[in-house]
Amino acid sequence: MASRRMCSLLSHSLTSPTSSAALFSRGRNIASPSRGISKYSTAAERQRIVLRFADLIEKHNDELAALETWDSGKPYEQSAKVEVPMLTRLMRYYAGWADKIHGLTVPADGPYHVQTLHEPIGVVGQVTPWNFPLLMFAWKVGPALACGNTIVLKTAEQTPLSALFAANLLHEAGLPPGVLNVISGFGPTAGAPLASHMDVDKFAFTGSTKTGQVVHELASRSNLKPVTMELGGKSPFIVCEDADIDKAVELAHSALFFNQGQCCCAGSRTFVHERVYDEFVEKSKARALKRAVGDPFLKGIEQGPQVSNAQFEKILEYIKSGIESGATLESGGERLGNKGYYIKPTVFSNVKDDMLIAKDEIFGPVQSIFKYNLENYLQVKAVVTPLKNPAWL
Repeated sequence: MASRRMCSLLSHSLTSPTSSAALFSRGRNIASPSRGISKYSTAAERQRIVLRFADLIEKHNDELAALETWDSGKPYEQSAKVEVPMLTRLMRYYAGWADKIHGLTVPADGPYHVQTLHEPIGVVGQVTPWNFPLLMFAWKVGPALACGNTIVLKTAEQTPLSALFAANLLHEAGLPPGVLNVISGFGPTAGAPLASHMDVDKFAFTGSTKTGQVVHELASRSNLKPVTMELGGKSPFIVCEDADIDKAVELAHSALFFNQGQCCCAGSRTFVHERVYDEFVEKSKARALKRAVGDPFLKGIEQGPQVSNAQFEKILEYIKSGIESGATLESGGERLGNKGYYIKPTVFSNVKDDMLIAKDEIFGPVQSIFKYNLENYLQVKAVVTPLKNPAWL
């Protein structure tokens, strides 16, 4: 699990002739319409392969769930009962699109014929994050396969195992060699060469805003490849004065602490109306103290270790900052035990907008509770962050 080292990942540059050139030329040849593999080039065959892959995911649910938990530290019950089944559903959904993506014949006046074509873009470069390795694999690989592209996917260096296993299942499902290429490596030596490669036609990235800025620059400076990015967030969770407080407490708790708080759309800023604020804070504290934290393979565990030592230390620094800046620590605020990257579920009250815990994406089990009284105040404060986010209400 994420609380102790299982293996070491060695750095290897994609700029070497034995890796970069062979990998990209392989994908380029298969993506070329004139040199494509017939088994992959028809929509019906792509649909069949992806549906077969979904069946294999169901068959290997337990193995995939175990790898996901070993990799990231999330509870095994979450991996086995939520995320792997969702992976299956996603791949079946994308398989259904394979033969429904097409061009259009457009009516035109006079002796003209107007037609649009929907063709594969070619080689797609992709980088997935470490918080949801398998689901991100589905969201990246599924659409690209359905549309007939070839893929070079770099996994997060912290969580390479489940994607490698899934790629092997895709091969077993009949995907021709070279269509999906999965590499495990670090950003500067694997991700950056992928984003800047002239033979990559499109790039998809999920990760931090800071890294996303680098990716965008590399993609632009190379061949102006289009980039799809999903970056950091700091979502507000808004509790109105007439809310069912018990229900609101549980929903806010889940919105923040799910997946150890490592979720881009986590409700990490909880805004509570002043009339119900004290009650909400007290009940949120009680719920955090009841949260089951421990070995993610044990039954009933709600929260496992953070994904890595670096993330563990980063979260503790934010907690320290919250205390020093004057927020009230209601619960947690420290590591759990003396082994592993476990952090006690932490709740802060009396959080102010200028505090780091109010502005930065902590990506950990730290709930910040704000007090508001007027709607116009809330409307301003709920968006006072450069990070993009949904709103929980």
